[in-house]
Amino acid sequence: MDAVRVALLREVLAGTEWLGATRRFAGALRGSVVSHGGGLLLVGTPEYEPWHLAAHLVDEAAWSGTPELAPTLVRHDARPSDPAHLAAGLGRLEAARRGETLLVVSPEGPAASLLERVSDARRAGATVLSLGPGEGELAAMAHEALAVPDGSELDLDTVQHLVSAAAGENALPTPRGRRRFRDRAARLAEHLTAPPPARW
Repeated sequence: MDAVRVALLREVLAGTEWLGATRRFAGALRGSVVSHGGGLLLVGTPEYEPWHLAAHLVDEAAWSGTPELAPTLVRHDARPSDPAHLAAGLGRLEAARRGETLLVVSPEGPAASLLERVSDARRAGATVLSLGPGEGELAAMAHEALAVPDGSELDLDTVQHLVSAAAGENALPTPRGRRRFRDRAARLAEHLTAPPPARW
């Protein structure tokens, strides 16, 4: 989902609780990674890897001038032969320490083995955030949780787009961030106002 679609989605959602909720959660995410500076770990379940959110956060980190938003995607079936950005396995959660932020994305309650690792990371001092059903052990142990219950107006993928966009936008108080945002907005406006391509 690009910036134009996110803007249209926000217009549709005006007056609902989703805009405020996603912005608050994005602010907690940004605040944790920027103030602690220990890095962002992003993990899902074996059935649901949030690679799409990882890619959007990498983009937002670059566009907003906030490199701390770029996550390490922790994968359940990572292998040493995988490319570097896909090679972090669950052992990375066991190494989590104070100052790091762990974002868990799960459409359903995660398995006990993942919950145990998340709990260990929290005890070691990591800040835990969760995106998911909003109930159960994960939501209880998270420092900040955004509930996306099954059957709600928005699905988990859509909420992730809103969160990643808000995390990058809210990081604009620095002159460098404002400059990057203006450049991004100018490129978008140029693309939208360009004449259609010639027919062939």
